[in-house]
Order: sequence, then C-alpha cells, then structure tokens
Amino acid sequence: MYREVDCIKGDGDSFDLEMHPVIEEMPLAVTVNGRHALTAMVSPDMLREFVIGFLYTEGIIKDTDEIESIKIEDTNASILTKSPFKILVSKKTVLSGCGGSMSYLDIAKLPEIESDLILDSETIRTVVKEALDSQLHVLTGGIHVVGMYNAKGKVCVVEDIGRHNALDKIIGYALEKNIDLSSTYIICSGRISSEMVRKCLTANIPVVVSRGATTTLAIDIARSRGLTIVGFVRSKKMNVYSRGNRITDIPLSISESLREDEKEESKMK
Repeated sequence: MYREVDCIKGDGDSFDLEMHPVIEEMPLAVTVNGRHALTAMVSPDMLREFVIGFLYTEGIIKDTDEIESIKIEDTNASILTKSPFKILVSKKTVLSGCGGSMSYLDIAKLPEIESDLILDSETIRTVVKEALDSQLHVLTGGIHVVGMYNAKGKVCVVEDIGRHNALDKIIGYALEKNIDLSSTYIICSGRISSEMVRKCLTANIPVVVSRGATTTLAIDIARSRGLTIVGFVRSKKMNVYSRGNRITDIPLSISESLREDEKEESKMK
C-alpha cells in the first residue's frame, strides 16, 4: 500500500536527504464482456472487491450470481457476465479521489432507501473515531478510509487513495459475504459527494457519515430518496442533513421539522 521514497526534507533552514513513506497508486483497466468499461486509479489491494462493487453500483450486475468470471492480472481486470450483450456504462477514466457527475441525472429515477435501521448519536461518534483511526493515514497522509458497520459492529474497513474506490471495494466485500446492506451504515473520512450518495442508494445503504463536509447536491438527492447524511462528526458535534428520524436521540419535533423542509424542497424540484 505504500513505498519508501527518498526526498529532501526541510525543517526551517535545514534540509536533509531522507526516506518518506508514500502511498501507492496504480491504474486498473476494467474490461466487461470484451469491452473496456473503466480505467480507475486505485490502491493496489482488494481489486476483486473493487470490481464487484463497481459492477454493482454502476448497474451492470444486480447480484454476484450474474458474474461468470473475474480475472485480474497486473493492471488489467477482465470480467464475464451472464448477460454479455447488456449495454455498459460509457468508457471513462476515474482519477484518484474523483467520481462521476450526478448533475445530469434525474433524481426521481434513483432508487429509494428501504430500511428500518436506527442509530443513536453516541454510537455514531464512537464508530467514526474507531473507523477513521488509520495508521496508514498517519504514516503517509495520503489515504481515504471507508468503514461499514451494522448492529453487530464493524463489517469491514477499507483504505484507498479515492473514497469512491473505497466505497466500491466495501460494497463488493459485503456482496461476496451476503451481508444485508439495508442494515449497514457507512463511515467515510472525506467529503460526502453526490457520487457517494448515488452508490449508497444503489446498494440500499441507509446512512452515510463523515467527519468532513457534504455538498448541496448530495443533500438534495438524500432528502428526496430517503438517505440519512451526517457530517462534521467531531468530538461531541455533528450535522444531520437529512432523515434525522433514524437517529433515536434527536427530539421528534426537530427531526419532524427537518422532514417538513425536505418535503417542501421535493415539491419544488
């Protein structure tokens, strides 16, 4: 996941030649049924899980049973599915830390969350602290962390140069383990973007939490389709931007007020 690289380190007026750990990045060309579907810049682990998660969140497969084979060699992944003539997503390159654009999509056509998951705020704070305690990030300063949890605790924690990659990897892991995604929630180190929200909606993951920010489009989509977004979880603080009724210790009057705002916004779209 990282390599020691020589560099010149400066401290004030002092400069020395030293070694420094730097996170690894590699291109992965994904071919589905003989057609190039994606080139992603990823961290070189859990590549099989990334491929499965990508196929699922892009709607190429609806279940792992639709996959005939996955072959990964060096920087190439070749996948055969049981529906070889299915139309694929457009060929594209996903750069590290970046995802697709949601601005051209019709929000109403995205799936709605169906889940009875509820959480309390203290659990959210505790899990954020646990999931994002990354020694690799401390060492390199160049990694995103995404964790998946359910009522039993940690399902999996993934590290990658891109948070969208990490989310695909963790969804792929859960699909292979036959985990009920509607009972899980996501913790991430970076910004909650519209693409992160879209992937959670596709996987029917009802809650996404970050110690960082979100975007207006992510909030609009989440409010319309029933996803809970929680941002800026730091110490005792957090911002709940949508579907606060999933967090049990938020007073009902406050969560209902937010729901009324969500309904009004939905009418205007």
